[in-house]
Amino acid sequence: MSNSKALWWILLLAWIAGSAYWHVCKIKELCDADLLGPTVSVSETRTEPLIISDSSALHLESQGNFSFARNGIVASQTAVQRQLDSLTSYLTANPNRLITVTGYYSSQETNTTTFPDLGLARATGIKKWLAGHGIADSLISLESQLSDKLVFTKDSLNGGIHFSFGNYAAPVTAKAPLTETDLANEQKYENIFKPLDLYFPTASADYIKTDQNRLFISEAKKYLAENKDKKLILTGHTDDEDSAEWNLMLSQKRANAVKSQFIRLGISGDRIFTLGKGESEPKASNATPEGKRANRRVAIVVK
Repeated sequence: MSNSKALWWILLLAWIAGSAYWHVCKIKELCDADLLGPTVSVSETRTEPLIISDSSALHLESQGNFSFARNGIVASQTAVQRQLDSLTSYLTANPNRLITVTGYYSSQETNTTTFPDLGLARATGIKKWLAGHGIADSLISLESQLSDKLVFTKDSLNGGIHFSFGNYAAPVTAKAPLTETDLANEQKYENIFKPLDLYFPTASADYIKTDQNRLFISEAKKYLAENKDKKLILTGHTDDEDSAEWNLMLSQKRANAVKSQFIRLGISGDRIFTLGKGESEPKASNATPEGKRANRRVAIVVK
């Protein structure tokens, strides 16, 4: 009797299971559904290698790259340290090469720095590192670039820095304006038949003595002693300050002052002819102080 009851219980359970299966799988069609929920496909993001290239002169490549936290500006350089060390050695050996550091940033990032954008902030950090390793600030320029193609992995940006190269052009240092002494020293004696200019210190009637004009005077003195028909011509010139009449008078006065000094050096006064031309024959533009200074002179020549 007990065996018969057990059999009926087994048949009942089998019928319940079969009914449940038929209802769920055949009627509801739920047996093929993923009861564990959707499967999330996780594809591994490949880190772009860092490549630093300066034509055929330099090629550095790493398996890793810089990394920055999202919205961050401090670079992790562990994966590219060897390449950065090689880069500093290259720049040290090639001081004529200018390096441009470009920092990238995304419009999806938030800039909480004092920089105009995160790209410039990131590039500045790399510049500071290079400068701290002996690269002159003047050899490092900075740029930033917005890119929404940046790849973030778990809120970490891989890459974000690019290097490019160019020739360094040293800034042109403005040449100091020539003084009257500089102008006097520029005069080179060739012969007594080629005019040589004399210059004067500010507010002085005595011309500036140089080895070149001393040689001219010495040779002219000897030549005039042997050639009685020749004269030493002194021509005064001015800039265009004041009136033409005043400048004509001033130029004549300067020429006469030089004549007096030459007489004291032993040249007979009747062998010296003076004239003033004022502002009529400038040797430089009167538009600049330097040009004006060059025009205030007395030209000497034997004829």
